[in-house]
Amino acid sequence: MKLSTKTRAATLSVALAGTLALSACGAANESGSGGSGGGGGTSQGLSGDLVGAGASSQQAAMEAWQAGFQGEYPDVNFSYDPVGSGGGREQFIAGATDFAGSDAPLDDEELTAAQERCAGGEVFELPNYISPIAVIFNLEGVDELNLTPATIAGIFAGSISNWNDPAIAADNPGATLPDQPITPVHRADDSGTTDNFTDYLFQAAGDVWTSEPDGVWPLPGGEAANGTSGVVGVVESTVGAITYADASRAGDLGVVSVAVGDEFVAPTPESAAAVVENSPAVEGRGEYDFAIEVNRQTEGSGEYPIVLVSYHIGCIQYDDEESADNVRAFMEYVISEDGQQAAAENAGNAPISDTLREQARGAVEAITAG
Repeated sequence: MKLSTKTRAATLSVALAGTLALSACGAANESGSGGSGGGGGTSQGLSGDLVGAGASSQQAAMEAWQAGFQGEYPDVNFSYDPVGSGGGREQFIAGATDFAGSDAPLDDEELTAAQERCAGGEVFELPNYISPIAVIFNLEGVDELNLTPATIAGIFAGSISNWNDPAIAADNPGATLPDQPITPVHRADDSGTTDNFTDYLFQAAGDVWTSEPDGVWPLPGGEAANGTSGVVGVVESTVGAITYADASRAGDLGVVSVAVGDEFVAPTPESAAAVVENSPAVEGRGEYDFAIEVNRQTEGSGEYPIVLVSYHIGCIQYDDEESADNVRAFMEYVISEDGQQAAAENAGNAPISDTLREQARGAVEAITAG
C-alpha cells in the first residue's frame, strides 16, 4: 500500500480542549484509571512537553484524552495538531513530534524512515481509535439510503451524477429520490480517512473503482476541502452533496447503510468493532507494531467494512527520559478502560477490545529512553 505525503511549510501546534472538565476527569482518574491502565510504572510528577500531530478524525477523542491525562499530569505541556494523517506521520518521522496520530499504518518506506528516527529502531503502532467512516449526504426529504459498493464507487468516480439515477433507485426501492445533481466532496489534504475509503472502494468495487488506495484523492472533479471539518462543512452547506467522514461527525446529515452480504449495515461503533475483531494483522511488522489489515470484503452479519482504524505511532526507545515518560504515561491513559470510555463518550468511537488492550499494554510498558 502506497501512501503519499505532502510537504508543509509550517506546523501550528494547537492545544485542544484546555477548558474541558479537567477536575472531573482528574477525579475519575484518581479513582480508577491507574488500575485499568495497567501501565509499567509511569513516573509521577511528570513535566515538560508532549507534542503530537496527525489525524483530524481523532480530534474529539483527543480532547477527552488530553483532559483526562492533564487532570493527572497538569505540569505536562500537551499539544496535538490535527494536521491530517499524512502530515502527522511526516512530522513524527522528521522528529518534530513525540508521536503521530494516523488513520493508516506506516507504509514500507515510512516504516524504514521511522525506525531510523527512533533511537533503538523499534516503532509502535497502536490501534487506539476505531470508528466507522460514514458516507454522509445532504438531500432534502431523505435521511437514510442503502447503497451497494458499486453504487458508492460510481458516485465518487463521477459515473453516477444524479440522485435519481437507476442504480441508486435499485438500491432503495420505493424511495422518492429527487432529480438533483450529486456533488461528491473529498479531502484535499493527505488523509488516512481517504486512504481507508479508497481502499474499501478498490477492494469491494474494483470493477468500478480502479484507482489504487491512496491518502491523496486520485481523481479529478468534485469538491475538495481540508480536514474532516472541511468536508463536513461543505456537505452541510450544499444540497445534493455527499462525502465520507468519521461517523461521529455526521450530525444531522443523511447516512448511508452499505451492502454487506445479503443485508445493509449502518455505521455504528458496534459494527465497526465487529469487522476489526475479524480482520488479520499486517504481516512482517515488528514486535510492538499492531497494524491491522481490515477485511473490506467481509460478508459477516453486522460487520461494517468502511472502518477507520486510527493509530498512535511512536518510538519504543526515545533519546531522552522526559519524552519516554510522557509518551508512556499518555499511552497508558489512552488504552485504559477509563481513557477509552472518555473518548467514546466524546467522539462516539468503539472502545478497543480487551485483546487489543493487552497487545498495546506490552508495547507501552516497553517504552524507554536510550
